[in-house]
Amino acid sequence: MVRPPPSPAFIQYLDDELLRAPLLFDQVVEGTVDQLRRGLAALGSGDRSASSDLIKGLTTHRGRLAQIYTNSLRERAAEERARESTPAPAAPKPATGRPMKLALVEEDEVAIDVQLSHAIEYVKSHAEHELRELRSYVAALVGDLDVSTDHNPFRPEAHARALWAAAQALPTSRGWQMHFMRHATPSLAAVLRQSYAAATSRLEAMGVEPASYRTVIMSTGSRRSAGVETTYTPDLYRMRETMPAPLDDGAPLRYEGQHGAARREDWADIARQAPNRLDRQAIELVSRLFEAIVTDERVPPDVILLISRLHGPAMRLTLRDSGVLDQQSHPLWRFIHLVTYEAEMAPDKLDPERRRLLRLAQQLIDQIAADSDQRPTIYRRAVQAVEDFLRQRLQRRLTAAATQIGALQKLEHQLLDGGDGGPDTLGGMVDLPVMDTVPADILAEAVDPDAPTPPSATAATAWLASLDVGTWVRLYLGGRWVHSQLLWTGDRNDVWLFGDGASDATWAVRRGALLRLHAASLAKTLTMRSLLGRAALKVQQQVAVQGQR
Repeated sequence: MVRPPPSPAFIQYLDDELLRAPLLFDQVVEGTVDQLRRGLAALGSGDRSASSDLIKGLTTHRGRLAQIYTNSLRERAAEERARESTPAPAAPKPATGRPMKLALVEEDEVAIDVQLSHAIEYVKSHAEHELRELRSYVAALVGDLDVSTDHNPFRPEAHARALWAAAQALPTSRGWQMHFMRHATPSLAAVLRQSYAAATSRLEAMGVEPASYRTVIMSTGSRRSAGVETTYTPDLYRMRETMPAPLDDGAPLRYEGQHGAARREDWADIARQAPNRLDRQAIELVSRLFEAIVTDERVPPDVILLISRLHGPAMRLTLRDSGVLDQQSHPLWRFIHLVTYEAEMAPDKLDPERRRLLRLAQQLIDQIAADSDQRPTIYRRAVQAVEDFLRQRLQRRLTAAATQIGALQKLEHQLLDGGDGGPDTLGGMVDLPVMDTVPADILAEAVDPDAPTPPSATAATAWLASLDVGTWVRLYLGGRWVHSQLLWTGDRNDVWLFGDGASDATWAVRRGALLRLHAASLAKTLTMRSLLGRAALKVQQQVAVQGQR
């Protein structure tokens, strides 16, 4: 599909924002310098001198820093302009058989990611309304009436990274560069809030009519969820009692055969096989649950097509096995959840492993649908087949990474046996002789080794201990959220290797970096979504509304 070229109004919007970027940066610096000056009196002599040097650097090099800031934004604008001008690309196919680059994620890199994440979230929370309004206007500029993508290249992420690019040009230590970022964040949020509001007013004055944002789809990793994630499932046995019983006098035959599932007459035949009213109510409940599942927008479309084919077999299964209402413990729901979860962990539709998974699921569903004797056993076999595939898939990835794992094991021993490890402070980049140039709040934990372990550190250590090879985790690495699978841990638990779910990329992360990420809520174990739970809650609400009529 070829996109139309960017509209002149969109190009003008980009140019206008870039022209205003230097002034915006000046306002951020002014607010930051003012805050730093107010805090000088509370600092010790060493920190006061370093803070004064930081203020001097900001004022002396303001023009050059503003240029770096603007250039960073200009690069993001060029990327967005190019993306809007080219055909929508297919997801890249993971490369195979090529050597993997060995890179070790240290604490210093994680500390930067943590600070950037905090800055981005701070801006988002303070300018949420302005961001939403501007998003709808920019979507109108590019013709995206559903506001399915945020086309604004000047999002908080772009400004935070531009600010960090400028901070790195300051003639001071890395610790004080991060100190500047921390103190500049409130000023950045205040300035951007005004900037976003002003941009919206300018677009409105140009006659731009905002696209509807009733169905705004938030990007992956957004702090705002499109809905409540839950592992809670209402008691399906009690819900069954609230269902209408098909074929009763006055009870509508409501099933409409959506998404290619059983036809209306097939469903009626299934209902007629159940003389017991409770059984017919159970069939109605299972039917509604499937309708809710296959209309869940958070489930990948190709997975929905597979799940929908289980609609008819599941209703026939309900006649034979009342355990279908045993919530997530039943193999029917376990199979659906497992396939959906693993497909979401590998979102690239061209990924050969994802294709193998869905091809296996399709074969299993074909066998299930063709079986006239619907029993839990056939679903247990399906679950077992998927679990066997997942173990084989993990083994294939471990085999592909064998050379990398061997190199990492040697590196771990070198680091811990006095090689290139360095002190465990701000990622090894700050050594002992220059610690007096680092802000005290950054090294507060390092200066008191006898202090009790904070709860966050204890929780992070327990989290690491809970991880097993094959576990999926969500990490904030390199300025973005990634779904990754734990592939290997070093003999001495200092180096951990993770594999990206969306590509063949890997990350070797040191223990200290993982602890820091978890303490900052930037690392967590992923849990399987409860499709059944969400569906049951939706059905429960529908029945309650119908009961009020």
